[in-house]
Amino acid sequence: MPRSKVYFQARKIVEFILSKKAQDVRVMDLRAVTDMSDYFVVCHGDSDLHVQAIADAVLDGMAKEGVRAWHKEGIQFHRWVLLDYVDVVVHIFQKSEREFYALEKLWGDAKILSFENE
Repeated sequence: MPRSKVYFQARKIVEFILSKKAQDVRVMDLRAVTDMSDYFVVCHGDSDLHVQAIADAVLDGMAKEGVRAWHKEGIQFHRWVLLDYVDVVVHIFQKSEREFYALEKLWGDAKILSFENE
């Protein structure tokens, strides 16, 4: 992946996600697949509280970077939280929801990078 400003924004989001021990963190490079967004950042948490903590870490961390989410969905339900930063869209799932919607398969033509907690 070329190192653009948007790429570094996606990587910063990954840092915030990993700080809350999210599972199976992936960055999907959608630039060659669609023009709706450059990257999806996808992960899952183990419970409602875990999903909320991950979402809060991203929202708070990005706000401190001077970037606010353009749109948010699912915050109140904690099953699938979507945080739209226009060029980067963050999907925070509970594991069962992630398996059901299978974004990685749906966008299977995208290049995917995986990140692990240390």
